[in-house]
Amino acid sequence: MTGASAPQDLRVLQRVVFPGEDLDVVPLYVETNLERGAGELASEQAIEEQTGRKATAAPAQAASAPTGETQTSIAFGTDVPAALIEEAGARRSAVITPGRRVSFATYFNAFPASYWRRWTTVSAVTLRIRLAGESKIILYRSTARGFSHPVETISVESDEPTTVQRTLTLDPFIDGGWYWFDIVAGPRGTTLIEADWLGLADRAPAGRVSLGITTFNEPDFMLEQLRTLGEMTEIHDVIDRIYVIDQGSDKVVQRPTFTDATKKLGDRVEVIEQGNLGGSGGFARAMDETVRAGRASYVLLMDDDVKLDPEGILRAATFADLTRRPTIVGGHMFSLYDRSLLHAYAESIESWTWWWGFAPNTKPKHDFGRRNLQNTPWLHRRADSDYNGTWMCLIPVSVIAEIGLIAPMFIKWDDAEYGVRARDHGVPTVSLPGVGCWQVTWDDKDDSRDWQAYYHLRNRLVSALLHSPHKGGGALITESRERQLQALLSMQYSTAVLQQRAVEDVLTGPDHLHRELAATIGQLRRLRAEYPDAAFEADLESFPPPRRRAPDSLKHNTTPTNKINLLTTAARGTLRQFRAPRPGAAIRPQMELPYQDASWWVLAKLDSALVSSADGTSATWLRRDRRQFRALAWRSLLLHRRLHKSWARLAADYRAAAATVNSPEQWRLTFAASVGQPPANPQPPDTQPPDTQPPDTLTSGPQ
Repeated sequence: MTGASAPQDLRVLQRVVFPGEDLDVVPLYVETNLERGAGELASEQAIEEQTGRKATAAPAQAASAPTGETQTSIAFGTDVPAALIEEAGARRSAVITPGRRVSFATYFNAFPASYWRRWTTVSAVTLRIRLAGESKIILYRSTARGFSHPVETISVESDEPTTVQRTLTLDPFIDGGWYWFDIVAGPRGTTLIEADWLGLADRAPAGRVSLGITTFNEPDFMLEQLRTLGEMTEIHDVIDRIYVIDQGSDKVVQRPTFTDATKKLGDRVEVIEQGNLGGSGGFARAMDETVRAGRASYVLLMDDDVKLDPEGILRAATFADLTRRPTIVGGHMFSLYDRSLLHAYAESIESWTWWWGFAPNTKPKHDFGRRNLQNTPWLHRRADSDYNGTWMCLIPVSVIAEIGLIAPMFIKWDDAEYGVRARDHGVPTVSLPGVGCWQVTWDDKDDSRDWQAYYHLRNRLVSALLHSPHKGGGALITESRERQLQALLSMQYSTAVLQQRAVEDVLTGPDHLHRELAATIGQLRRLRAEYPDAAFEADLESFPPPRRRAPDSLKHNTTPTNKINLLTTAARGTLRQFRAPRPGAAIRPQMELPYQDASWWVLAKLDSALVSSADGTSATWLRRDRRQFRALAWRSLLLHRRLHKSWARLAADYRAAAATVNSPEQWRLTFAASVGQPPANPQPPDTQPPDTQPPDTLTSGPQ
């Protein structure tokens, strides 16, 4: 933290970088089509003027392909003269074509002034640009409403390398706004050697970061990530340790390429093998190891299957160094397949229903390839988060020492619960623009219906018991009951059974969280396998041919349009369950439905259906069973009645046990038990010998 009277120097807050050879992500770094998305913006504004309401969806428009226009406007990477790469680095320099204009009003290179204004001690930012060639530099700023205007135009008339520097106040950015610059190249072209955003900071050493990565039987993903981190030499000075928590049977260290993948990281890599305790077990171990080592200021939690820009690590650590108080700093998630698509920006929890979603005044799935920053007003308003996903989340060690480790939830809701817990202790979470990674999005997963349905509900209930401010959990119990009914109307009986198991386990109290952490997943898989809706086949020829495909109008004509229509559809679907299914429905599927059309209000009208999985790799045959429906519906009513009556007592029990459940001491017992070790006597961090390692730790590099 920065002291008010400490001596200060200019410190790099954010470097301007280029994407290298990955042309799919160019719109995230540099903009050559300044009108990208202008048509959509004009349409939205016209709708708002006519209706007086904000437009909720933009009209469909084909994505603009950036590749051709970019190649004719700017060159970076291997196309930059070698002398400049040696001076500034391969990702810092670019050559702009004569007469062309390029803008740095982009996700990775514009400066998110409002976030620095709100959360850090930085009061002004200095833009420093080094370039060669006749050109004009135009500085811009935007407001929280998305309006932008030029701040200054600077003419550069020398072909020799020239440094331009301007200091800009952060005063008018309380609610939102960015800074950025455009460059217009002169008749002989312009070379941008490097550019940085800097701010005054104290001279204390920058905080070091330990990375905590959980992996389970994904050694290829893990080795590729280690190899990538090794190539990112610019982050090596801030990395203290890379903890790889290997919880699978296909061990990372047993791969022949392990030594080669980690050689550039030296002794920074530490592989720790333990039983499968889920993402929360892996992240808790990395947090605990970081605190016990006592060297790093932060632990950065990451999944094993993400791709990241190394600048994100530097920016997150720098931002955390300069915050007014200890702050969790998270990165945004982009789609690994549609790489210019911003999938998750800022996330919040709606307290009445206790459901996660995107933060107010933001929109999910924003495609920068179709619409740039300048033409997207909502991106200029500062968005405040309740939590950040552990795909990329930096947590101060001081916060861990104060509020404990991540909760033993296996998967789902562990990151959300930690963010809310931190918030309740006065620790904010900031999802910082310019810090991002790429991962497979949950749109391509079906985890709300498979064995993970248990964790979705169990952990949602537990986190609500711990933090919900509403009597009886607000609308959570009612919604849980409705979702189980929807699963039953959809002929997904295994999903309903798993959800009911979740309620049963919650009713047993907080002791089950650690006790059953390692064993539950196997039980869930076996339980689900007992139901035919859990049987998926990759070959559609494995099923009898459906009587017909779904008509295009089916989903549209059956979608409930209001609350009354929704309740009527559910009531009719429920009454229908008491009639015997058509005899032919058990012989062959009545209809073939793609995943996106298989909503509960569609399936409630059928006796059987062939439905594909979310990722498109397989399909299952759903068949209506009225005996199953009646038995499970009645059981659901009884369980939710018990949950409602017990809510106040359970909330008191879970809250009283929280400090113990999330404590390092309790977690260490679970770590040891997962590998069959007797519990060790835990030592406090200040008495832990600096050269002591747990016996199940393997260290790469020199031995």
